Amino acid sequence: MSIDAFRKPSEAIASSHQRLLPATGVVFAVALLVHGADHVRRGIGELAPSVFWLGNVQTVGALTALYLVFTRHRWAPAAAIVIGFASAVGFTVVHLFPDWGPLSDAFPDAHSHADVTLFSWFAALFEIGADLAFGAAGVFTLRTSRKARRRPLETATGLAG
Repeated sequence: MSIDAFRKPSEAIASSHQRLLPATGVVFAVALLVHGADHVRRGIGELAPSVFWLGNVQTVGALTALYLVFTRHRWAPAAAIVIGFASAVGFTVVHLFPDWGPLSDAFPDAHSHADVTLFSWFAALFEIGADLAFGAAGVFTLRTSRKARRRPLETATGLAG
């Protein structure tokens, strides 16, 4: 029998909400590794310098956000929101838009990149999906934690419905 069976239903729900951000963090970390592995497979030297350095900045931001999430830092939801949604936009613009300049590693122009394979598409789409999930989990966690902080005050003052 699970320990959740002895908790109030609201405590069990709160506990499952607290696991959402770390769970999406794990998926986000795996997606980051898969996407990075595709870049290694394709050859790091093939990237435009601006794409290479923006990718490194994103990786540092992602590792920082993951550190905050797994240490349960109070800024973890905000970090997940910022890095998750910024990464999703960035990877979409860099990989899914047609070639548009120095910040592009365009997959739609794959005929000019023989190294872009089905795995490359999977890695990019997996990364974008994981980024969106990580950002959304940050939003959800932030909202539920704010509600939880207000609830005791509402109950104590008789404002609860």
